[in-house]
Amino acid sequence: MGEGAEALLIELGRADGMILPLAEAALAFARLDRPEVDPEGYRAHLDQLADELAAELGGVSAPPLKQRVAALVQVMVGNHGYQGDGATYDDLANADLMRVIDRRRGLPVALGILYIHAARAQGWQAGGLNFPGHFLVRIDAGGERAILDPFAGGELRSAAQLRKLMQLLGGGRDGGGSAELKPEHYRMVADREVLLRLQNNIKLRLLQAGGSEAAFEVLRRMRLLAPGHADLWRETGMLANHIGRLTAGIAALETAIRLDPAAEWRHEAALLLQQLKGRLN
Repeated sequence: MGEGAEALLIELGRADGMILPLAEAALAFARLDRPEVDPEGYRAHLDQLADELAAELGGVSAPPLKQRVAALVQVMVGNHGYQGDGATYDDLANADLMRVIDRRRGLPVALGILYIHAARAQGWQAGGLNFPGHFLVRIDAGGERAILDPFAGGELRSAAQLRKLMQLLGGGRDGGGSAELKPEHYRMVADREVLLRLQNNIKLRLLQAGGSEAAFEVLRRMRLLAPGHADLWRETGMLANHIGRLTAGIAALETAIRLDPAAEWRHEAALLLQQLKGRLN
């Protein structure tokens, strides 16, 4: 089963556009760690979320935004109890979609993927928000938009609350940023970036725990989904140097420079590449 999961990620890595099968891709990442687990039960749960949301709307074809949000929160929180895991936030299970479904707890981005899946199954416009440090979900309808916080039980976030959230995060747990709310923070990001953000949470926690080899594997998986992301290749090269994988580091840095020859980190990468080649010889 793990082979099928990896094949899907490779296929998605070749795909274009903003939209990907978010939940299925997140399941694929989870299956790489537990290839013995049958994913059909998790797929059935994803279908259940979509079906319950449709039932909650009572057959209304184009409900107003307020009704959509209320129905989505009812399904996710009222029916299934999905919440953020504030008690054990750094537990790796919080970024594994299968374990998130099992536990009904997770990181903002993992929970957000479930919200987006259920919403898109209704044909709604929904996606992840370009907000630093804390993943949020945006839903559009009738010229209006709603921003939901899946970690906080799907609560709506106003501009004032978003500004306060940025101040509290001080740039966020997983990225930099100022406390100034900008139009770009309301922009939906491509699904590929959502999935990379999910995996990046795992990678960072592994590195913090000294699991460099495991983090190296996570980077490999991320590159399956985003083979053209020069930054991932650069980071792979740097980590390969750290763990003594000289040949892999050389190949990764050469690829990074080829993909983005004008990158601001090009000089640093070229110097490290020269050092690795010298050590290999």
